[in-house]
Amino acid sequence: MSAVLPSQQPIRHPRLVLAAVCALALMSTLGVALPYPILAPIFVGGPVDGFTHFAGLDPKLLMGIALAANPLGILVGSLFVGPLSDRYGRRAVLSITLSATLVGYLLTAMALDQRWYLLFVLARFGTGLTEGNVAVARALVADMHEQVDRTQSFAWLNACLYMGWLLGPLVGGLTLRFGDAVPFVLASVAMLPCLIILGLAVPAAPRRAGPLKLLQAMREQQALGLLKQDKVLAAFFALQLCYSMGINALYEFAPLWMLENLGLGSEGIGWSTAAQCAAMTTASILAGKLPRSRRPLRRAGLLAMVAASGLTALALLPGWYGLAAIIGLGVPLALYNAVLPAWMSERFAEHGQGRVMGLLSTIFCLANVLVALGGGLLALLSVRWIMGLGGVLCLLAAGLLLRLAKREEGGA
Repeated sequence: MSAVLPSQQPIRHPRLVLAAVCALALMSTLGVALPYPILAPIFVGGPVDGFTHFAGLDPKLLMGIALAANPLGILVGSLFVGPLSDRYGRRAVLSITLSATLVGYLLTAMALDQRWYLLFVLARFGTGLTEGNVAVARALVADMHEQVDRTQSFAWLNACLYMGWLLGPLVGGLTLRFGDAVPFVLASVAMLPCLIILGLAVPAAPRRAGPLKLLQAMREQQALGLLKQDKVLAAFFALQLCYSMGINALYEFAPLWMLENLGLGSEGIGWSTAAQCAAMTTASILAGKLPRSRRPLRRAGLLAMVAASGLTALALLPGWYGLAAIIGLGVPLALYNAVLPAWMSERFAEHGQGRVMGLLSTIFCLANVLVALGGGLLALLSVRWIMGLGGVLCLLAAGLLLRLAKREEGGA
């Protein structure tokens, strides 16, 4: 008996399901985004104690490790969460991961309240393991490509992801004053409506046929295995890793840039991050209304060049001009993210949407970890060095992407 992917089954009321998936993405991302504006004030601007100076290490290094722990968990989770949804169904996997994420946020809050650095890092890693479910959301959107326009659907999904990144920093920045643990308690509460929406609006899917067990599925279906199967995906992995490292330099260390160059606290960082995400949300919505590009990779390469220019400028620009660049960079980043997932979904559909979207999440999280650890060391010199390196990596990615575009588009 042949295996049947959930994506082969038509979905009733696809636009309602799309709306539900977008709502899930918004609330789930809100929790992921909460820590970004508050970690710099907690570690660099916080009290001198066993948490901010654990083992006698510099607070910037401890912040870099804390930044890396969560995406490292997402990296590991992304290797199998998306692929497992191809076999066991999107809703089943989402229900488990959302429930586990709720528990992870509560453990993180307890670690902050008790000032236990090791538990904080472990809880951030554990939470990350189940936050790789963005790949499942993207796979759900890709499942409906015959019923709703693929590019438009990804644009709306991305808009909701950016809305989460807009609201998360605001909630984190505005509630930090009530206690370091409060933002994470609120993040756990946000998982409850996610579970309700999941149960009411997202349809269950049949499991694929066959005797494959959970651990065997994790081993055989993990996303990195695709690199051996497809040379184009292997080439894409290298260039996307460079690009993701560049933009993660912005995502992870823009709060430190604002703290050091403008003296902004958690509230100011939260509002600035929200402004950037508002630009990303607007750009993503507009991207869904644009005519579909016949040369998506070429468009993505040009957008990567714009991102490279903005990041390089951050290595040089003073105060408020740099803040304007941080906010403005949201536009090319959002447009890029509207183009690439849609192209990947169409180009590599035969590998399974969950597995392909899992690879995209894996690349982003691997870049996140590398930049968090390396950036923590570079930050001892200057945060501007991090932005300059990010610009160089984005420029390299743009060149590789344009070369891949030429090959994929037949030299046109």
